[in-house]
Amino acid sequence: MIKGSKPLIVGSSKNIWQQTNWASSALGQTISLYGSAAPEQMSAASPVLFIGGVHGDEPEGVVLANEWLAWLESENISQPWLLIPCLNPDGYQRNERTNGRGVDLNRNYPSTCWSSAFEEERYFPGTAPASEPEISALVTLIEQTKPRLIVHFHSWQPSIVYTGESAKSAASMLARCSNYPLQADIGYPTPGSLGEYSANDLGIGVICIEEQEGADSQSIFPRFKQGLIDLMKA
Repeated sequence: MIKGSKPLIVGSSKNIWQQTNWASSALGQTISLYGSAAPEQMSAASPVLFIGGVHGDEPEGVVLANEWLAWLESENISQPWLLIPCLNPDGYQRNERTNGRGVDLNRNYPSTCWSSAFEEERYFPGTAPASEPEISALVTLIEQTKPRLIVHFHSWQPSIVYTGESAKSAASMLARCSNYPLQADIGYPTPGSLGEYSANDLGIGVICIEEQEGADSQSIFPRFKQGLIDLMKA
Protein backbone atom coordinates (compact mmCIF):
# COMPACT_ATOMS: atom_id res chain seq x y z
CA MET A 1 0.00 0.00 0.00
CA ILE A 2 1.27 3.48 -0.83
CA LYS A 3 2.37 5.56 2.14
CA GLY A 4 -0.47 7.71 3.39
CA SER A 5 -3.07 5.79 1.41
CA LYS A 6 -6.52 5.04 2.74
CA PRO A 7 -7.53 1.38 3.26
CA LEU A 8 -10.55 0.16 1.35
CA ILE A 9 -13.25 -1.29 3.57
CA VAL A 10 -15.01 -4.23 1.99
CA GLY A 11 -17.77 -6.53 3.07
CA SER A 12 -17.36 -10.05 4.38
CA SER A 13 -20.88 -11.45 4.62
CA LYS A 14 -21.36 -15.05 3.51
CA ASN A 15 -24.95 -14.24 2.53
CA ILE A 16 -24.01 -12.28 -0.59
CA TRP A 17 -21.95 -13.01 -3.67
CA GLN A 18 -18.54 -11.37 -3.75
CA GLN A 19 -15.49 -11.41 -5.98
CA THR A 20 -12.56 -9.49 -4.56
CA ASN A 21 -10.54 -9.77 -7.79
CA TRP A 22 -13.37 -9.00 -10.21
CA ALA A 23 -11.22 -6.61 -12.26
CA SER A 24 -7.83 -4.90 -12.22
CA SER A 25 -6.92 -1.23 -12.28
CA ALA A 26 -4.51 0.39 -14.72
CA LEU A 27 -1.70 -0.25 -12.21
CA GLY A 28 -2.78 -3.80 -11.46
CA GLN A 29 -4.71 -3.31 -8.23
CA THR A 30 -7.72 -5.52 -7.67
CA ILE A 31 -11.26 -4.12 -7.91
CA SER A 32 -13.98 -5.85 -5.90
CA LEU A 33 -17.56 -6.56 -6.91
CA TYR A 34 -20.43 -7.57 -4.62
CA GLY A 35 -24.01 -8.50 -5.30
CA SER A 36 -27.17 -10.32 -4.38
CA ALA A 37 -26.05 -12.98 -6.89
CA ALA A 38 -23.28 -13.56 -9.42
CA PRO A 39 -23.44 -11.44 -12.59
CA GLU A 40 -24.00 -14.48 -14.81
CA GLN A 41 -27.21 -15.15 -12.88
CA MET A 42 -28.57 -11.66 -13.46
CA SER A 43 -29.11 -11.38 -17.21
CA ALA A 44 -32.88 -11.39 -16.70
CA ALA A 45 -32.95 -9.91 -13.19
CA SER A 46 -32.33 -6.22 -14.03
CA PRO A 47 -30.30 -5.35 -10.94
CA VAL A 48 -29.49 -1.91 -9.59
CA LEU A 49 -25.78 -1.23 -10.03
CA PHE A 50 -24.01 0.97 -7.47
CA ILE A 51 -20.51 2.38 -8.09
CA GLY A 52 -18.21 4.19 -5.68
CA GLY A 53 -14.77 5.71 -6.07
CA VAL A 54 -14.92 6.71 -9.73
CA HIS A 55 -12.80 9.76 -9.00
CA GLY A 56 -9.99 9.09 -6.56
CA ASP A 57 -10.11 12.51 -4.95
CA GLU A 58 -13.75 12.07 -3.92
CA PRO A 59 -13.46 9.75 -0.89
CA GLU A 60 -17.00 10.61 0.21
CA GLY A 61 -18.26 8.33 -2.56
CA VAL A 62 -16.23 5.40 -1.24
CA VAL A 63 -17.55 6.01 2.28
CA LEU A 64 -21.13 5.94 1.01
CA ALA A 65 -20.54 2.83 -1.10
CA ASN A 66 -18.94 0.89 1.77
CA GLU A 67 -21.60 1.81 4.32
CA TRP A 68 -24.40 1.04 1.89
CA LEU A 69 -22.74 -2.31 1.19
CA ALA A 70 -22.60 -3.05 4.92
CA TRP A 71 -26.32 -2.30 5.19
CA LEU A 72 -27.17 -4.50 2.20
CA GLU A 73 -25.16 -7.33 3.76
CA SER A 74 -27.14 -7.10 6.98
CA GLU A 75 -30.63 -6.91 5.48
CA ASN A 76 -32.79 -9.19 3.36
CA ILE A 77 -33.49 -7.22 0.18
CA SER A 78 -35.47 -9.00 -2.52
CA GLN A 79 -34.46 -6.66 -5.33
CA PRO A 80 -31.25 -7.72 -7.15
CA TRP A 81 -28.22 -5.47 -6.88
CA LEU A 82 -24.51 -5.18 -7.65
CA LEU A 83 -21.99 -2.87 -6.00
CA ILE A 84 -18.42 -1.78 -6.73
CA PRO A 85 -17.02 -0.02 -3.62
CA CYS A 86 -14.11 1.64 -5.45
CA LEU A 87 -13.72 1.59 -9.23
CA ASN A 88 -10.52 3.65 -9.16
CA PRO A 89 -8.19 2.31 -6.43
CA ASP A 90 -5.13 3.87 -8.11
CA GLY A 91 -6.54 7.38 -7.89
CA TYR A 92 -8.11 6.75 -4.48
CA GLN A 93 -4.82 5.83 -2.87
CA ARG A 94 -3.15 8.90 -4.40
CA ASN A 95 -6.05 11.26 -3.77
CA GLU A 96 -6.14 12.02 -7.51
CA ARG A 97 -9.17 12.31 -9.77
CA THR A 98 -7.70 10.19 -12.55
CA ASN A 99 -6.65 6.55 -12.67
CA GLY A 100 -3.07 5.25 -12.70
CA ARG A 101 -2.59 6.34 -16.31
CA GLY A 102 -3.96 9.84 -15.77
CA VAL A 103 -7.36 9.15 -17.35
CA ASP A 104 -10.64 10.56 -16.07
CA LEU A 105 -12.70 7.37 -15.92
CA ASN A 106 -15.94 9.32 -16.24
CA ARG A 107 -14.86 10.55 -19.67
CA ASN A 108 -13.67 7.16 -20.94
CA TYR A 109 -16.99 5.37 -21.59
CA PRO A 110 -17.65 4.34 -25.22
CA SER A 111 -20.54 6.75 -25.72
CA THR A 112 -21.39 8.01 -29.18
CA CYS A 113 -20.33 11.48 -28.05
CA TRP A 114 -16.89 10.42 -26.75
CA SER A 115 -14.26 12.97 -27.69
CA SER A 116 -10.49 13.06 -27.43
CA ALA A 117 -10.63 16.79 -26.71
CA PHE A 118 -10.08 18.08 -23.16
CA GLU A 119 -9.30 21.43 -21.57
CA GLU A 120 -7.59 20.31 -18.35
CA GLU A 121 -5.42 17.27 -17.66
CA ARG A 122 -7.79 16.09 -14.93
CA TYR A 123 -10.42 15.54 -17.65
CA PHE A 124 -8.15 13.56 -20.01
CA PRO A 125 -10.54 11.03 -21.64
CA GLY A 126 -7.90 8.49 -22.63
CA THR A 127 -6.53 7.56 -26.02
CA ALA A 128 -9.74 5.81 -27.13
CA PRO A 129 -13.19 4.96 -25.75
CA ALA A 130 -12.98 2.29 -23.02
CA SER A 131 -9.17 2.30 -23.28
CA GLU A 132 -8.90 1.84 -19.50
CA PRO A 133 -9.26 -1.60 -17.89
CA GLU A 134 -11.61 -0.26 -15.20
CA ILE A 135 -14.10 1.02 -17.78
CA SER A 136 -13.68 -1.95 -20.10
CA ALA A 137 -14.60 -4.29 -17.22
CA LEU A 138 -17.55 -2.11 -16.21
CA VAL A 139 -18.89 -1.92 -19.78
CA THR A 140 -18.76 -5.72 -19.98
CA LEU A 141 -20.61 -5.97 -16.66
CA ILE A 142 -23.34 -3.61 -17.88
CA GLU A 143 -23.73 -5.57 -21.10
CA GLN A 144 -23.86 -8.84 -19.17
CA THR A 145 -26.32 -7.86 -16.43
CA LYS A 146 -28.46 -5.20 -18.12
CA PRO A 147 -29.15 -3.18 -14.95
CA ARG A 148 -32.43 -1.30 -14.63
CA LEU A 149 -30.68 1.63 -12.94
CA ILE A 150 -27.10 2.73 -12.22
CA VAL A 151 -26.21 4.91 -9.23
CA HIS A 152 -22.70 6.29 -8.81
CA PHE A 153 -21.37 8.14 -5.77
CA HIS A 154 -19.33 11.34 -6.12
CA SER A 155 -18.61 14.53 -4.20
CA TRP A 156 -18.48 18.14 -5.34
CA GLN A 157 -21.46 20.39 -4.75
CA PRO A 158 -24.54 18.85 -3.07
CA SER A 159 -27.00 17.61 -5.69
CA ILE A 160 -28.79 14.57 -7.07
CA VAL A 161 -28.27 14.46 -10.82
CA TYR A 162 -30.24 12.08 -13.01
CA THR A 163 -29.82 11.24 -16.68
CA GLY A 164 -32.78 9.64 -18.43
CA GLU A 165 -36.41 10.02 -17.42
CA SER A 166 -36.49 6.45 -16.10
CA ALA A 167 -34.16 7.55 -13.29
CA LYS A 168 -36.14 10.61 -12.23
CA SER A 169 -38.46 8.91 -9.73
CA ALA A 170 -35.63 7.17 -7.87
CA ALA A 171 -33.54 10.35 -7.96
CA SER A 172 -36.45 12.22 -6.39
CA MET A 173 -36.38 9.82 -3.44
CA LEU A 174 -32.72 10.60 -2.86
CA ALA A 175 -33.30 14.33 -3.22
CA ARG A 176 -36.12 14.27 -0.66
CA CYS A 177 -34.19 12.33 1.97
CA SER A 178 -30.99 14.34 1.58
CA ASN A 179 -32.64 17.71 0.99
CA TYR A 180 -30.24 18.15 -1.93
CA PRO A 181 -31.45 19.74 -5.19
CA LEU A 182 -32.67 17.48 -7.98
CA GLN A 183 -31.06 18.23 -11.36
CA ALA A 184 -31.49 16.81 -14.87
CA ASP A 185 -27.83 17.50 -15.69
CA ILE A 186 -24.60 18.55 -14.01
CA GLY A 187 -24.55 21.91 -15.78
CA TYR A 188 -21.82 21.36 -18.36
CA PRO A 189 -21.06 18.88 -21.19
CA THR A 190 -19.63 15.50 -20.16
CA PRO A 191 -18.76 13.55 -23.34
CA GLY A 192 -17.76 9.98 -22.61
CA SER A 193 -19.45 9.98 -19.20
CA LEU A 194 -21.50 7.19 -17.64
CA GLY A 195 -24.64 9.26 -18.07
CA GLU A 196 -24.03 9.71 -21.78
CA TYR A 197 -23.16 6.07 -22.36
CA SER A 198 -25.70 4.36 -20.16
CA ALA A 199 -28.71 6.68 -20.26
CA ASN A 200 -28.46 8.36 -23.64
CA ASP A 201 -26.99 5.44 -25.62
CA LEU A 202 -28.33 2.34 -23.84
CA GLY A 203 -31.50 3.70 -22.27
CA ILE A 204 -30.45 2.73 -18.72
CA GLY A 205 -31.17 5.56 -16.29
CA VAL A 206 -28.26 6.92 -14.26
CA ILE A 207 -28.21 8.78 -10.95
CA CYS A 208 -25.15 10.68 -9.77
CA ILE A 209 -25.13 11.44 -6.05
CA GLU A 210 -22.95 14.49 -5.48
CA GLU A 211 -22.18 14.70 -1.77
CA GLN A 212 -20.72 17.87 -0.32
CA GLU A 213 -16.97 17.80 -0.86
CA GLY A 214 -15.27 17.43 2.51
CA ALA A 215 -18.44 16.27 4.29
CA ASP A 216 -18.10 14.67 7.72
CA SER A 217 -17.78 10.95 6.99
CA GLN A 218 -20.20 10.06 9.79
CA SER A 219 -22.95 12.17 8.22
CA ILE A 220 -22.79 10.74 4.70
CA PHE A 221 -24.64 7.43 4.87
CA PRO A 222 -27.39 8.66 7.26
CA ARG A 223 -28.16 11.43 4.78
CA PHE A 224 -28.90 9.02 1.94
CA LYS A 225 -29.87 5.84 3.77
CA GLN A 226 -33.65 6.13 3.57
CA GLY A 227 -33.61 7.22 -0.05
CA LEU A 228 -31.44 4.25 -1.01
CA ILE A 229 -33.74 1.88 0.90
CA ASP A 230 -36.82 3.37 -0.77
CA LEU A 231 -35.12 3.05 -4.14
CA MET A 232 -34.53 -0.66 -3.58
CA LYS A 233 -38.06 -1.26 -2.37
CA ALA A 234 -39.79 0.73 -5.11
